Amino acid sequence: MKKILPLFWMMVVFLGAYFLPMESLRFQGALLEAFHMIKEYAREHVLFCLVPAFFIAGAISVFVNQTVVMKYFGAQAKKTVAYTVAALSGTILAVCSCTVLPIFSGIYKRGAGIGPATAFLYSGPAINVLAIILTARVLGPELGLARAIGAVVFAVVVGMLMALIFRHDEAERQRQVIAAPVSEESRPLWQNGVYFLTLVLILIFAAWGKPKEPIGFFMIVYSVKWPLVLAMLTMLALELWRWFKRDEITEWTAASWGFARQILPLLLGGVLVAGLLMGRPQTDTGLIPAQMVEQWVGSGSLASNFFAAIAGAFMYFATLTEVPILQGLIGAGMAKGPALALLLAGPALSLPNMLVIRSVLGNRKTAVYILIVVIMATLSGWLFGLLGI
Repeated sequence: MKKILPLFWMMVVFLGAYFLPMESLRFQGALLEAFHMIKEYAREHVLFCLVPAFFIAGAISVFVNQTVVMKYFGAQAKKTVAYTVAALSGTILAVCSCTVLPIFSGIYKRGAGIGPATAFLYSGPAINVLAIILTARVLGPELGLARAIGAVVFAVVVGMLMALIFRHDEAERQRQVIAAPVSEESRPLWQNGVYFLTLVLILIFAAWGKPKEPIGFFMIVYSVKWPLVLAMLTMLALELWRWFKRDEITEWTAASWGFARQILPLLLGGVLVAGLLMGRPQTDTGLIPAQMVEQWVGSGSLASNFFAAIAGAFMYFATLTEVPILQGLIGAGMAKGPALALLLAGPALSLPNMLVIRSVLGNRKTAVYILIVVIMATLSGWLFGLLGI
């Protein structure tokens, strides 16, 4: 079998290359769109979202005492505390489905239980206060409220189901985590707290997008985002100089690079494929025509909601872009039920996101996580449509 498998994949690649439909204008446009999307992703998300996230993940893996992670996120932690903290984390981290991955990987490898860790994985991009406010203003207060309630409930239920389904695997993993040696704290807890707060603020301000409204709090923050980032970077440099040893900084940067090396190639490959299939948001140049999506989600049936959840799960949404996309789809005839299904599945999942989760959790756990999110999004959209709000 091991000898046949490489031959099989060689044949797949050969046949794919042999039958490439290069003469098709649709395929040519989709191919160009894929590279446009990866260029856009590299320019807008890698430097200002992923790089800070990699450094946060590296800091978690090096400087966060394992006993602290076990206390608040471990399998034996109080469930009310663990799931509350994990489920509400998205209100602080306004990140997309890809930016949350390094941080999720960091806390999971540090000993967090699979339940709280996957609750955090879902909530990070899903419970975004700015996105929920924008949803309510653009798509209506009903969808905004349903998204807010659904996202919080989803995070808790997803985490609890993952913990229940994989309780035997988790028990063995937790035994190994507990048996691992625990490093001693080399500085006061408040210094580590300030250091992590600085890293999180750098991520928040660097990733702060331009709001649609030209006035208001969010626009004020956007207008001064780079002075704020510079101030936080200066503060970080002072903290490293005063509080950290050289070998600690070296270990931190090495850990951050390890996360980048593991995650970034998968993300970029996933973005390329997503661009080829679906195209960039608000374009119709992917292999799957936007008209097809609109035709499949025009009713409140289970099939329409399932299709919307699947489409949302595989598409890549940068933070806040799901709202104008849905505005266009609703204007073209998309029902509100499938719109909610896409809102609950889309921001928390994407093809690039799935590839990285698989590298952390493995095939089985990743498949179950995706299945839970898609099924819950489908049922939520269907019920929302039945209510006729």
